[in-house]
Amino acid sequence: MSLPIGVLSLQGDFREHSQTLDSLGLENRNVRTPQELESVSGLIIPGGESTVIHKLAVAYDLYQPIKEKIASGFPVFGTCAGLIMLASEIIDGTSDQASFGGLDVSVRRNAFGNQLDSFEADLDFVGVEGVVHAAFIRAPIVERIGSEVEVLSQLPDGRVVGVRQNNALGISFHPEVTGENRIHALFAKTVRTAH
Repeated sequence: MSLPIGVLSLQGDFREHSQTLDSLGLENRNVRTPQELESVSGLIIPGGESTVIHKLAVAYDLYQPIKEKIASGFPVFGTCAGLIMLASEIIDGTSDQASFGGLDVSVRRNAFGNQLDSFEADLDFVGVEGVVHAAFIRAPIVERIGSEVEVLSQLPDGRVVGVRQNNALGISFHPEVTGENRIHALFAKTVRTAH
């Protein structure tokens, strides 16, 4: 049975996510229309600008369909801006910004400052053997965690950078830019289990 994973390809580093899925031999498709959304078994929301992703999702008639699919248990994986798009609350969002939901968390955008404050770190990650080398680029941080949310990864100072709730997975960093594909493999497992 074919279970293609979609990559929301409106803005951000969606190409790198497709390449990461390719490196795992996983079928994947760009998603830019409601029809393409219907053809996939899970969805990755890439890093980029969360405000722009929201506006484009609305403009492409994808916002409501994605929101409804996630609410019904559709597997979704958000990195950086994608994590912001899955949060139930965006602490410092713009007045007109809305998320897709899926994770009962509060997220602060650009929690680490601007592009110049980007950094890399080795982290433990639940479900992944060994350390994960993570790149943080204008990354968000999870500041509040709902009772149903599982913490998957934290910085050495305890700040939360990886969470999961049911079939929704969100991380603050960019595994797709450091050649790290094990978290994508973990998400693929979620997609297979859900179908």
